[in-house]
Amino acid sequence: MKRALISVYNKDNIENLAEVLIKNDFEIVSTGGTLKYLKERDIPAIEISEITNFKEMLDGRVKTLHPKIHGGLLALRDNKEHMKTLEEENIETIDCVVVNLYPFFENMHSDITFEDKMEFIDIGGPTMLRSAAKNFKDVIVVSDPDDYKEIITQFDELGDVSYTFRKKLAGKVFNLTSAYDAAISNFLLEEEYPKYLNFSLKRGLKLRYGENPHQSAAFYENLCETGLMNNHIQLQGKTLSYNNINDMNIAYKSVYEFDECACVSLKHHCPCGVAVAETPLKAYELAYECDPVSIFGGIVAFNRRVDKLTAMELKKLFLEIVVAPDFDEEALEVLSKKKKLRVIKSLSKPGNSKVINSVDGGFLIQDQDKNAFEEFKTVTTTEPTKEQIQDMNFGIKAIKNVISNAIIIVKENRTLGIAGGQVNRIWAAKQAIERANLDNKSSEGAVLISDAFFPFDDVVKEAAKAKISAIVQPGGSIRDKDSISEADKNSISMVFTGVRHFKH
Repeated sequence: MKRALISVYNKDNIENLAEVLIKNDFEIVSTGGTLKYLKERDIPAIEISEITNFKEMLDGRVKTLHPKIHGGLLALRDNKEHMKTLEEENIETIDCVVVNLYPFFENMHSDITFEDKMEFIDIGGPTMLRSAAKNFKDVIVVSDPDDYKEIITQFDELGDVSYTFRKKLAGKVFNLTSAYDAAISNFLLEEEYPKYLNFSLKRGLKLRYGENPHQSAAFYENLCETGLMNNHIQLQGKTLSYNNINDMNIAYKSVYEFDECACVSLKHHCPCGVAVAETPLKAYELAYECDPVSIFGGIVAFNRRVDKLTAMELKKLFLEIVVAPDFDEEALEVLSKKKKLRVIKSLSKPGNSKVINSVDGGFLIQDQDKNAFEEFKTVTTTEPTKEQIQDMNFGIKAIKNVISNAIIIVKENRTLGIAGGQVNRIWAAKQAIERANLDNKSSEGAVLISDAFFPFDDVVKEAAKAKISAIVQPGGSIRDKDSISEADKNSISMVFTGVRHFKH
């Protein structure tokens, strides 16, 4: 008779697999809660201490870490010396291991104490799984309850589990334990840049394709951190795509740059309208007015609950996604008329996860761009007005997620023109000014924001032509004096912030 060792934290459907194993001449060996669960369902099983002749100890910490367990798992059945040793030591082989782990992933961010979290670190489970997986040719190893169905099917059809599927099951073990160990490592180290960078990622959505139809793609949830994509509810609409997720991430981060009620419209990874106002409706209207063309087919993000009036305006336009922390029932009823529109309820504010960029042969990793500015230093003879300083504060937050080189024009807490992704700053300046469509009235008091310093005075000259009243930029160019002089010549106030906001 063969033996199967079953010790699971998640007991869903385990009785179905156990019954099939018994039907195929397996004796069930089990532990603690699993043993009790099986016996309550009249499934015969023996306690592991009957195999080891050693009682569980240290509150269950030591029960499977024993030569009679790991000898039975690791012995190669076609190795005469191995089998002779088992016979001499009175060890029987274990031919199937079904184990799932203590839920460390689920508890590492809970409100329980550090000591209690440590108790969710599984030792015996991963050790048994790894032993069995190393010897997968002789031992069926099961770490994922989702595989029970296929194992049952193979026993019914083949009377055993195929070599190919055994190998896959073994691979899943090391896939799981590496992520499990990575989570524990990050939990204990708490280092910003550890010597070895480990990820605990779990596949979520299988996407139809990537950025383009010929590219395959999937979304992986970070089990060690909480953010929009692993802490949201999709209330309606089609399945999210690769580009949806990418763009929604930027829109969501952009709108939460502001404490005030804000709206951000976004298209192709770059904001096309940003505004703060007293209500979501007014913020949306101002963001829409910045670029009523690009917003078509784009994403709209709010940092406040969406009401019915706002939903009625959103319904007038073709949008891919609306994301907000909440929606009124009446708003959802209005939006439900747009069947394909994806409506996303975010359950948390943006986290502080690292920014990771894949490069050929490695990864570039950096901290989030958190600091909007270090100081507000007026460098011209003309001082900015109180209203312009307010717009500068708004504009610095609005430009942080615009692709570099970036220039935006703002006035009264809203963007008038946005230009990004240009290979030189003067092109971005000309485009932002053109898109702002300034006339004498609208240019009065308007502020130009730059994500980086001016290498020449040409941007200031363009601003002067458009009758822009104030400029804010990081400063730090060896030719800062040229820009300052040109601003003074045209009675433009200029402020240096000391912080660059490149976003490539």
